[in-house]
Amino acid sequence: MDKKILELIEKLENTHSLTLDEYEYLITNKTDEAAEILAEKARAVREKHYGKAVYIRGLIEIGNICKNDCLYCGIRRGNRNCDRYRLTETEILECADEGYNLGFRTFVMQGGEDGSFSDEFMCSVIKKLKAKYPDCAVTLSIGERSRESYEKLFTAGADRFLLRHETADKEHYEKLHPKELSFDNRMECLKNLKEIGFQTGCGFMVGSPFQTNRHIAKDLKFIEEFRPQMCGIGPFIPHKDTPFRDYPAGTAEMTCYLLSIIRLIHPKILLPATTALGTIMNGGREKGILSGANVVMPNLSPVSVRKKYMLYNGKISTGDEAAEAVNNLAKSMKKIGFEVVTDRGDFKK
Repeated sequence: MDKKILELIEKLENTHSLTLDEYEYLITNKTDEAAEILAEKARAVREKHYGKAVYIRGLIEIGNICKNDCLYCGIRRGNRNCDRYRLTETEILECADEGYNLGFRTFVMQGGEDGSFSDEFMCSVIKKLKAKYPDCAVTLSIGERSRESYEKLFTAGADRFLLRHETADKEHYEKLHPKELSFDNRMECLKNLKEIGFQTGCGFMVGSPFQTNRHIAKDLKFIEEFRPQMCGIGPFIPHKDTPFRDYPAGTAEMTCYLLSIIRLIHPKILLPATTALGTIMNGGREKGILSGANVVMPNLSPVSVRKKYMLYNGKISTGDEAAEAVNNLAKSMKKIGFEVVTDRGDFKK
């Protein structure tokens, strides 16, 4: 095996930092053997801080109406084939009731950038949810907003905010997004979220169109320096009604390789084995957990809308992705030596 790869893995394990060139070398020279060594080390590090616990988050997809026209996304504004919906406050709170009874202690409200999800609406939902379930955490994933808006959401009781940066390279960002979206604004939003006090999550697509190994190296360096409490990565999967419909998907293998690297960069990070990983590979989420991830996010959305929140082709929305099958999820995790726990699963400082 490449001696330099072993040296880089050892350096990463000991210092949690590599240069941009070193990250690129690690990605470019990926082998099955290197992946297994990294996964083994990532599991050991994760176990040191979180044991065998796998935290479950109840995902509530609150609406698929979006003002943005991102070139990769199935709910983009320009997709006329998308069957749009928006949950009411009552429907969102009913999802949380169901989730609480199933053992969820974190709720993730995710949706398109929709003006109807105003500060007033979101703050009302957050306050009611936290009043009823004070032992629960609320995570939001509702896109770019003003600093003032983020402050209101935080004051209302939201604990965490996920805003994927998508790519840490400005030129690459501009190839994935329409002109009205700005790389600088995305980075400013992430900075604001962290300063306000949210447990903040970023993340990127693996294998997105035009992505190079250098771009991925920049993503890893950004994660190293920004120090998010959470990071969501998953393979790019094309959607039939987007400009990127004919581009090849990313791979589960590279995604898992990067999960292991991110675990070694930030040993205490909350790292999901994403739905996209479970979609692209049978047993993908289990492989993600075995690569250093420690979070899974089953779907709590009403069954009637799950197929409408189609960010990419073939997104799993029933079976083990459905919250009703949380017992199956627990069994599949137990099979690989892990335990689904009823816990808020906060970032360990």
